[in-house]
Amino acid sequence: MNQWNLNDCRLQDIKHEPITEEQIDEMIALAGSAEALFSKRARKYKELGLKDKTLNDSDIRALILEEYTFLKRPVLIHEGTAYIGNSPKVVAAAAAALA
Repeated sequence: MNQWNLNDCRLQDIKHEPITEEQIDEMIALAGSAEALFSKRARKYKELGLKDKTLNDSDIRALILEEYTFLKRPVLIHEGTAYIGNSPKVVAAAAAALA
């Protein structure tokens, strides 16, 4: 994220300013599914035994709203496109979109 041009962006620290239902619904719509936003690396994923459960979009949405660590980060929404996570491919695409 350090290489992104964030001049016209609004940053939201979801630890201190939780995402809203409207925000998660927009992200799900842009991503195509709640699963695309869901981080299986979250500590609570293992603690809650979620690996052994079948989660639908509604379940995932509720988990993300309840615990911010379930959201893959960062999430950048720019001109109708959501860039989710920090894989090199996503970071490069986001940087190009912001250039």
